Amino acid sequence: MWRPSSDAEAAMRNLLRFSALGVVCVAAVMSGCGGSKEPPPSSAGATTPAPAPPATPALPSGPLLYVSDETGGSVVVIDPEAGQVVDRIAVGKRPRGIRLSRDGRELLIALSGSAIGGPGVDESKLPPPDRSADGIGVVDLATHKLVRKYESGDDPEVFDMSPDGSTIYVSNEDAAEASIVDVASGKIAARIKVGAEPEGVTVNPDGTLVFVTSEETGDVAVIDTRTRQLLTRIKTGPRPRSVTFSKDGVLAFVPSETAGLISVIDVPKRKVVKTIQLPKIEGAETAPRPMGGILSHDGTLLFMSLGRASAVAVIDVASQKLVRTITEVGARPWGMALSADGSKLFTANGPSGDVSIIDVAAGKVLKKVSTGGSPWGVVVATRR
Repeated sequence: MWRPSSDAEAAMRNLLRFSALGVVCVAAVMSGCGGSKEPPPSSAGATTPAPAPPATPALPSGPLLYVSDETGGSVVVIDPEAGQVVDRIAVGKRPRGIRLSRDGRELLIALSGSAIGGPGVDESKLPPPDRSADGIGVVDLATHKLVRKYESGDDPEVFDMSPDGSTIYVSNEDAAEASIVDVASGKIAARIKVGAEPEGVTVNPDGTLVFVTSEETGDVAVIDTRTRQLLTRIKTGPRPRSVTFSKDGVLAFVPSETAGLISVIDVPKRKVVKTIQLPKIEGAETAPRPMGGILSHDGTLLFMSLGRASAVAVIDVASQKLVRTITEVGARPWGMALSADGSKLFTANGPSGDVSIIDVAAGKVLKKVSTGGSPWGVVVATRR
């Protein structure tokens, strides 16, 4: 068998050694280990693609709960089926009143630069308000982004919209006014003086009237939407918080938080025709403190959150009588919403920082979803 000479054998060994060294050097450059960490120059005319941004987690396609968090400056998004928070949308200072636009594509939120006060708080010791923060924020539901902010007047708390969505009616708590906002321009078109500390705002079913409750003066201002004039003020129980119209618009239910009753107003006659006194709930630490109302989809029932009593009252609209009470809802439930089929009721519970999911038929809380912060209002919407 032929074998190379010693000189040829040495040359062969050197060639193999240099070849191996070249492979090691190339690997070192490619891995960025040792020497320069710059990538090798690209060939003429070639470009290096930018790294792809991290993927945004997909949100559920079904209905979602949108909850205003007064102390957190955001809208908390909950998947009611999974019973968990899936997103948070930064919107601005002190979000409270929250509603879905008439076309279902946007979310509107009342934002306020006024410090949090309330009963027993010495307002002279509060910091000055930041009026630049006041407004009605608009969130695009497709992107979950705040896209604009309408004028609102001082310290907006609650608002409602005309049936066609062209006008927004806002309560301005600090100014004892109701502002009328033109959506097309985003500007205030009129201001109407109402009672002190206005809060609840609701447009009646045919869009001809707006009712505005005033906590301090204990009455409801009635505004004509066509003339934009105050028609009258109807005396109710003390500290009225909200207004819920019957489906036909003939009755309006106005809760009196401190008296534990609901004033029933005959709308055509412009007067209170009945009061529904809510009994103390067995085992509850406080008497009922009715605050926010919502009508069942068929209009036969009124659900009324009872604040510090941690419960929801269910009222028969036809007889104006209490039919049952849903207890152990959460700390101070206020804003409420119903699922599309009416089988689930959702309550925003501020002090306990959660949202309750309630089975309407059974009258029981199925789950409480922790949100943190201070949940104030809640609506149900599906992204489009």
